[in-house]
Amino acid sequence: MSQTNFRWIHKPNPNPAKVQALAQAINLSEPLAALLVQRGIETFEEAKAFFRPDWTHLHDPLLMKDMPVAVERLERALAQGEKILIYGDYDVDGTTAVALVYGFLRQKTHHIAYYVPDRYAEGYGISWQSIEWAAKEGFSLIIALDCGIKAVELILKAQGLGLDYIICDHHLPAADLPQACAVLDPKRQDCNYPYKELSGCGVGFKLLQGLCLKMGWPLEQLYPWAGLCALSIAADIVPVTGENRVLATLGLNQINQTPTPGLQALIQVAGFKNPQALNIRNLVFGIAPRINAAGRIEHARKAVQLLVSQTAEEAEALAAQIDQNNQDRRLLDQRITEEALAMIAEEQVDKAATVLFKPDWHKGVIGIVASRCIEHYYRPTVILTEHEGKLTGSARSIRGFDLYEALSQCHDLMLQFGGHRHAAGMTLLPENLPAFRERFERVTAELTTAEMRQPVLEIDLELKFDFLTLKRWQVLQQFAPFGPENMTPVFCSTQVMALYPKIINERHLKFMAKQEGCSATYDVIGFDMAHYYEQVLQHKRLSISYQIGENTYQGNTSLQLYLKDVKF
Repeated sequence: MSQTNFRWIHKPNPNPAKVQALAQAINLSEPLAALLVQRGIETFEEAKAFFRPDWTHLHDPLLMKDMPVAVERLERALAQGEKILIYGDYDVDGTTAVALVYGFLRQKTHHIAYYVPDRYAEGYGISWQSIEWAAKEGFSLIIALDCGIKAVELILKAQGLGLDYIICDHHLPAADLPQACAVLDPKRQDCNYPYKELSGCGVGFKLLQGLCLKMGWPLEQLYPWAGLCALSIAADIVPVTGENRVLATLGLNQINQTPTPGLQALIQVAGFKNPQALNIRNLVFGIAPRINAAGRIEHARKAVQLLVSQTAEEAEALAAQIDQNNQDRRLLDQRITEEALAMIAEEQVDKAATVLFKPDWHKGVIGIVASRCIEHYYRPTVILTEHEGKLTGSARSIRGFDLYEALSQCHDLMLQFGGHRHAAGMTLLPENLPAFRERFERVTAELTTAEMRQPVLEIDLELKFDFLTLKRWQVLQQFAPFGPENMTPVFCSTQVMALYPKIINERHLKFMAKQEGCSATYDVIGFDMAHYYEQVLQHKRLSISYQIGENTYQGNTSLQLYLKDVKF
């Protein structure tokens, strides 16, 4: 964590009458009921669905626009023994989607293969190389996952070569849709599907669910693959609400109870101490980076190969290779981040934006490095490297800043760019770098406000220490799985005394916290917060923001507060 103080934003207090009614309906304390109302849970039935998601809560897949057509086309391909190609992007969402659809359908046909584009040679989305290869190899149906919604011209060319496409995407479509056999995307304007935020893998799952219904196959045949949906939801940072919450919960259950050989091997190389109790955070930080590393360092095909492994021996060998890719990625990431931070300290400390270039930086990690730089210097950041005589870059944004709009004002200085408010990629000629750096700096200075330049910490509720008990903490754990729009709650408490503060391992801050007027005391740990030690010593009363956890020592379990920030 950087040494920057956060600007605390308190979420609006929910309607007291709704909180009281829900607390009574489900026999829960009002602060916990307030957390539910903040998340849009207001009735007994909604609370029941939130706390006890099951397969019956999934929507009818045939409600999705083009789903009947897609299922009919896939059924015909299976019946006639057509060659089917499963195509997907090289990130976690794309590779899990390919593994899910390929892994399921190979049980139904031998005429099937998968294709993942090379990150560097082909780039994102449907590639012309893949179309030519598929036509040459005699495929007639391609299921494109986590991509394809904007491939209008390429799909037309593919049709000319006799290729039918079923597109399963979740990105925002442009005005014109590809003229594919079927376009499944809940974000289509003409699609009335009840849940809009599925991952790419989730849309693939709905296609298979629709196929099961059409063919009369038991839905239980899909259950073993649900863990891949949970992994895609975690890695792609989609909302953990509605249908995603159902898939994430049931997928996590699958991973923790009966993981596929591929996921089991990944869990082993990640070294989790309790591999039967993995959560979304474990997937985000332990499993997803290893899958991503395959495509960043070598080729993402290996990730799919691992995820569809049928034996432990094959899975363990591939997991070891991918783990090595991840170690290589981490070393690159660490070295380049150190170089980038040194460059900022030397050249760009007082700038509104960061724009850095070094020709030998690895293209596969510059997006990660941009995010790391923002942790230290909180401002829009562009990291560039050289590739085939051109500069290629990744950009990351800060809260409230529209990165895409800022880059649009520099469009004439780039060969191409794409992305959204929060992240983008671009290509430019080396001679345009000075002008791009100058204009992006000016545009960023104009578009950012003082408030935007300070990182934000959202506070769910203010609590008194006496409210915190193990029993209430156990209820709070049932709010999981946590993720966007259902984040791990952050609380704050005022008039807190820090007793016996100390520094651990020269990095972490630890103290015993007691709140004025409350009898309870709690251990507080602030990771990478040793820089607060002197201020904590000097102030008798603090305001702290924190998340709640537990600590078990010598068989005794007690609550522990994980410090997020301190106000003096």
